[in-house]
Amino acid sequence: MNIKKAVLLVSGGMDSAVTMAIAKEQGFLCHALSVSYGQRHSAELDAANELATIQSAAEHKTVVVDLRSIGGSALTSDIAVPESASEGIPVTYVPARNTIMLSIALGWAEVLGANDIFCGINAVDYSGYPDCRPEFLAAFQNLANLATKAGVEGAGIRLHAPLISMSKADIAREGIRLGVDFSRTVSCYQADDKGLACGRCDACRLRAAGFEDAGITDPTRYV
Repeated sequence: MNIKKAVLLVSGGMDSAVTMAIAKEQGFLCHALSVSYGQRHSAELDAANELATIQSAAEHKTVVVDLRSIGGSALTSDIAVPESASEGIPVTYVPARNTIMLSIALGWAEVLGANDIFCGINAVDYSGYPDCRPEFLAAFQNLANLATKAGVEGAGIRLHAPLISMSKADIAREGIRLGVDFSRTVSCYQADDKGLACGRCDACRLRAAGFEDAGITDPTRYV
């Protein structure tokens, strides 16, 4: 039997949990990848590890990249996390984060002989990040098959973003259909050590609105 391997970026949040459930439903053996990049808290990485176990990933790897050493974001420096919506690209944008994470996933996919990479990028209910747009994904897909042995000599590597055009309500409904335990996920930008959410940051507000719009009881654990 030909086993379909996929590398799946797992952040510990609701989007990547639903993305993994979708990949599994499509018959992929998921190799979960998290990146410890110097984010404000480790609760999301703890959640990612737990979700990888609960969702029966083949393995879970955490790679360390110190983006805090260059800063430039409220998530990787002492800049305050805003608690109200702002115009333009917000200070919670982490420079080049998705590019770096997908590059690591690309390298691991080559090593594993996997032809597929899944990520939970979403372009509808997102915070204005330039690296969550379909244009970015298309550009990275092109790069993946120009810059790799798999792309030049092999079958190529396909990038999947199944949530790209979904609203947060759509994602919540899809997760419920697939049996995702959202209470185990952590989306908050400034969660405490136990993973309890602040309920005020942009990530918390988008998440809460998604559950409300979907008519689903919010399972988030708040401070």
